[in-house]
Amino acid sequence: MEVQFFYGEITVDEKLNAVRDYVAGNDSKKGVAKRYGGVSSVLKQWIELYQNQGEEGLQKRYTNYSAEFKLDLLNFMNDTGASPYEAAAVCNIPSRETVNKWKKAVDAGGMDAQIPKKKGRPAMKEKPKKNEPPKQSNKTLQEEVERLRMENAYLKKLNALVRVKKQSQRNSKLK
Repeated sequence: MEVQFFYGEITVDEKLNAVRDYVAGNDSKKGVAKRYGGVSSVLKQWIELYQNQGEEGLQKRYTNYSAEFKLDLLNFMNDTGASPYEAAAVCNIPSRETVNKWKKAVDAGGMDAQIPKKKGRPAMKEKPKKNEPPKQSNKTLQEEVERLRMENAYLKKLNALVRVKKQSQRNSKLK
């Protein structure tokens, strides 16, 4: 998100002019900010970006940061005692608020809070068609056919034995 120093979008040249006015010693941060119609805290951020990164630090950019990068930055802040302003400037992050959000997330949820979550709905799994058997290898299918044949033969023999037994019971009752 681009910080709005003026009422509206500001160009890189306008940012550079404001920073150069302050760096040249022409006025205080508040004075330069007032002259350009902005806020001194935003000017402070631009000054730190300019001092650490040069003109490139004031360029508009959109970046996704890895969880490892975020944790390294937070460890840098803890080790050196750097403020979010300083850490953002050193690592060329356009907004200190981004660094503050990362710090709050880690304070609230631990290190796992920096691991990005998948966004959106999970993909739907393809449902097999009702009459379509699941795909299997030839060997698996042959084994299944053999098992079904054996089961069918067993049931036929069992059925025949049950019929023979019933027939013999009828014959014994008739006598």
